[in-house]
Amino acid sequence: CTTFAFRMEGKSITTIEGLGGDIKLHPVQAAFLEQGAFQCGFCTSGMILSAIALLAQHPQADEDEIRTWLSGNICRCTGYGAILSAVKTAQMQMQLQSAEAVG
Repeated sequence: CTTFAFRMEGKSITTIEGLGGDIKLHPVQAAFLEQGAFQCGFCTSGMILSAIALLAQHPQADEDEIRTWLSGNICRCTGYGAILSAVKTAQMQMQLQSAEAVG
């Protein structure tokens, strides 16, 4: 949503439809659902994909980093509180899953 398609030539692109699976949602998708982090749904795909990219590159991101990464997506419905809560919830869930996989 924040990058022109021509800049992605030769690169792989994951869309919202490419996340999760037929039965299981990606942890960020599940957290958005659990936290009620979307209303109209217009910004949801961009918010979720931005959050996933952030957590993949910076799993320990603090709230300022989360806000910065999401700043390219504008939400007119939720006021961002539920979105930030969802990203933090997903972050904790993904850290737990990672720890369980290692130990």
